[in-house]
Amino acid sequence: MFIGTYHHSIDSRNRISVPKRFREKLGEKAVLTRGLDGCLFLYAKGDWERMEAILTQTPLTRQDARSFARLMLSGAVIVEIDKIGRILVPGYLKEYAKLKNEVAVLGVGERIEIWSQEQWETYQMKLEQDSDAIAERLSELGI
Repeated sequence: MFIGTYHHSIDSRNRISVPKRFREKLGEKAVLTRGLDGCLFLYAKGDWERMEAILTQTPLTRQDARSFARLMLSGAVIVEIDKIGRILVPGYLKEYAKLKNEVAVLGVGERIEIWSQEQWETYQMKLEQDSDAIAERLSELGI
């Protein structure tokens, strides 16, 4: 399980350091793709294979299912973790997530999220302001 928030820089060659604790579970290769809310998702290969299976089993007749599968699958790329723990972020994913200099790397259970530091701070502030209302809505779902 991935947990915690780490702050790193993206270098001039579009490389980001993956926290050491995360690298242990990821292994040498991982899958990076477009995420939701303007971030990137990084999956260990086994976790990605489970997600891929779910996405490919969604009904083709549902537009929302097709759209979500397209978002996730068409943007996915296998990334190698180099000897010092960095991954290379392709330009189209860097642009999608609006990554500039500083990034936030978040552990969110079975995936890692990579955010522009600026975008993460804005999102986190809103999340904290709305936390009571979110908790209330989740309680209606039995969570």
